[in-house]
Amino acid sequence: MLRAIFTWWNGASLGTRFHIGRRAVKVGQDDLGNTYFEARDTKDSYDNRKRRWVIYSGYAEASKVPAEWHGWLHYTFDLPPTEDPLPRKAWEQDHEPNMTGTTGAWRPEGSISRSGKRPHATGDYQAWTPE
Repeated sequence: MLRAIFTWWNGASLGTRFHIGRRAVKVGQDDLGNTYFEARDTKDSYDNRKRRWVIYSGYAEASKVPAEWHGWLHYTFDLPPTEDPLPRKAWEQDHEPNMTGTTGAWRPEGSISRSGKRPHATGDYQAWTPE
């Protein structure tokens, strides 16, 4: 409860939840647990379209929004994926959020945070020397 009162990066603040709960209807939820809402009317709109919101499950990170919901949030699609799901191509991979700055981030060989030992030079590098 205290986290919801004092932080905005863990889902949404109490003020945001109150505003969305009063002004919007729940449209759906994705596989990551993010919840999506759309305004009941255009009363607080900037461009005469119903506003759309996402309340993140856990840490608020925009890369946690899958492509189909991203398209709906940005008015690329009129209908949400719960009503009109995007056709999935055989070559498409599952959505993965951006892991930069987390313990799940990719660390190349020789990185200080991995082992700190660089691989031996292979001879394909020539150092630059000024003339």
